[in-house]
Amino acid sequence: MMEPVVLGGAVGRATAGELADLYRSEYGHLVRLATLLLGERGAGEEVVQDAFVRLHLGWRRLREPDKAPAWLRSAVLNGARSRLRHRKVQRRHLTVVPGPAPSAEAGALAGDDHRRVVAALAGLPVRQREALVLRYYLELSEAEMAAAMGVAAGTVKTHLHRGLAALAVALGVEEER
Repeated sequence: MMEPVVLGGAVGRATAGELADLYRSEYGHLVRLATLLLGERGAGEEVVQDAFVRLHLGWRRLREPDKAPAWLRSAVLNGARSRLRHRKVQRRHLTVVPGPAPSAEAGALAGDDHRRVVAALAGLPVRQREALVLRYYLELSEAEMAAAMGVAAGTVKTHLHRGLAALAVALGVEEER
């Protein structure tokens, strides 16, 4: 027979066989539980190992040794929750690395496109220009646009439709039908 192993002090004792039996019977279930919670088997195994270490170190505080499997499940749940909270904090504090900057040529082309659109807008009748600016620059709804322009919602739709058609012609863009 094996010598008793003192777990956590002289008050509570568990034989190495008892702890090994507990490990064999519960480890697989606990790893599956932690893996389902964390989404990673490696992280799940770490949480379960930590729970067994804490059980080993705190065996003397366990009032009812037959409740060790329930204690382990609670420890695994708490460990998984702690890891999930830690991940959430890490994601919140990740620094965003900016992507590659656009080339100077792309900036020049965008500026040229912008000037063309502004020139085409300037060539539109005032109401059509107002409707397009209110809709696409200020992102107002048709009702808000109607109130701002002092016209009916149907009139706003007409000005938008005609303004978009005139812009398409001025910019040489074919309308989608």
